[in-house]
Amino acid sequence: MPQRTLSKTVRPSAFRLRAAAIAAVAAGTGAATLLGAGAAAADSASLAPTSVTTSAVADQAKAQTKAAAAVKQAAAAKAASWVHPVSRYTLSASFGLGGSMWSHKHSGQDFAVPNGTPVLAAHAGTVVKAGPVGAGDGPAYGNAVVVRHANNTYSQYAHLSKINVRVGQSVGTGERIALSGNTGNSSGPHLHFEIRTSPNYGSAVNPVAFLRTVGVTV
Repeated sequence: MPQRTLSKTVRPSAFRLRAAAIAAVAAGTGAATLLGAGAAAADSASLAPTSVTTSAVADQAKAQTKAAAAVKQAAAAKAASWVHPVSRYTLSASFGLGGSMWSHKHSGQDFAVPNGTPVLAAHAGTVVKAGPVGAGDGPAYGNAVVVRHANNTYSQYAHLSKINVRVGQSVGTGERIALSGNTGNSSGPHLHFEIRTSPNYGSAVNPVAFLRTVGVTV
């Protein structure tokens, strides 16, 4: 006689149902956490290039500002300094030298240079004299220029072959103002250079000693 098989429906207990629900919630929370972390990572990745670019631009701006400040500082230092009136020279007649070449003592320092050598403003200032016949100081000077500087100091450049400036013109330190020559009472091409306390003849001081006080050795 065949045996009857009894089917039985297994119903989950309340405990198992609660455990399953908790697991599902935990799984959902984990997924959300993972998704959140992924989104955050994606946001960080997308923001990183922008952050790096902004930093590079800021660094470049700082570097440009620093470079501009350095250029400005160098220009200010140059404006405040004195320089040689010619770049290459041989010293010849010095200040106070006597002799038949001059009616009085020699009033400046001579720099022997080839004809046409650029003559530079020894310091920034304003041209107050420029022209032939010593620019009013006498024919012995030939073509000459006088520049007024701060503190009632003047520099004079004489025996020039060419004058490149005019009265009233502002000149910078080291700017070319003329070309050397052999005009006036001159025994050969050279630059006659004076430091004066006024724009006129008769107020010259020892130019070599003065230049030494402002850091220029000749």
